[in-house]
Amino acid sequence: MMIIRDYIESRVFEIAQYILDTNCTVRAAAKKFEVSKSTVHKDLVERLPQLSQSLAEEVRKILDENKAERHIRGGLATKAKYEEERRKDRLRAKQI
Repeated sequence: MMIIRDYIESRVFEIAQYILDTNCTVRAAAKKFEVSKSTVHKDLVERLPQLSQSLAEEVRKILDENKAERHIRGGLATKAKYEEERRKDRLRAKQI
């Protein structure tokens, strides 16, 4: 078992609780806690199971759900981007 520094252990639990409370993505958690996505992932996938197996299992369910849905969110983001471009084009055409 590896030794985890106190500040890392507390961050692991904070991030895990935040993800459970909000169902947010790794990217959103990384932004909130001002760490990299890699750090969040390592905290939740490698460190959390050493600290609390039951909490790790709950968080894993959310991570798996987000992973399964990410292609849908990506598609929606792309759709919104092109709809916004079309809206701007229509506004420009009216101004001419």
